[in-house]
Amino acid sequence: MSELPTFFDLSGKVAVVTGSAGLLGSGFCRTLAEAGASIVLADNNAEANGRLADELTADSYAVLAVNSDIADPRSVEALVDQTLQRYQRLDILVNSAALDPKFDPEHQDEHSSSFEDYALDDWNQALNVNLTGMFLVTQAAVRPMLDQQSGVIVNICSTYGLVAPDQRIYQRQGQADVYKPVYYSVTKAGVLGFTRYLAGYYAGKNIRVNALTPGGVYNQHDEAFVEKYAARTMLGRMAERSEMNSALLFLASDASSYMTGANLVVDGGWTAW
Repeated sequence: MSELPTFFDLSGKVAVVTGSAGLLGSGFCRTLAEAGASIVLADNNAEANGRLADELTADSYAVLAVNSDIADPRSVEALVDQTLQRYQRLDILVNSAALDPKFDPEHQDEHSSSFEDYALDDWNQALNVNLTGMFLVTQAAVRPMLDQQSGVIVNICSTYGLVAPDQRIYQRQGQADVYKPVYYSVTKAGVLGFTRYLAGYYAGKNIRVNALTPGGVYNQHDEAFVEKYAARTMLGRMAERSEMNSALLFLASDASSYMTGANLVVDGGWTAW
């Protein structure tokens, strides 16, 4: 019998997913649960996080929902403490929480600030969440991994951490200019540096650290945006949410047991042109 299914089996594992109620995070949680893991849902949107917890619990998955602010050290410590109180271990950390400027119909008019006028407070807030928050959660979560002498960390990056945003896809003829803001590229590039640093730092400790870099994921974007985005990819379309889940499971499981310090790019060929 093939051993392949066992490589993806997470039975007995405990996974913390930050940004659990987000567009990708919710899918990550369900995927890890389906693979057998107990899931800790960590998000600062208590209402959405509670709904996700109810959905997963109704499907008989082991779930703990924690209202968590990753930029607050006390909140982060409480997240890890509650995880250990419930499950006595922590095997997998998925750092998915981040400020991510959306360009779906609900948010497309929110990004009119040019680089020259970008507010310092907005810049500092983004760094505090997207980098410092990831630092705080990882610092707290890695301690039980060291005690267990095993662990897996997956940091969610973006193609805009690899290449510059093509601002042309965000513009609309006859409308005020909007921009993918500077903080997003800078913080996501930082995620890759953080990933490689951790992988090297924990070399020989049986703790693997990798990054997952998604391309643009369709979320009710308007037709003009989808057309412009799709033209930049080799596959000629945006990603579906579900297409990131198997990549996440690969990195979180023993299927990727010989990978650390790596970056798995799932972008429809955007960065390969």
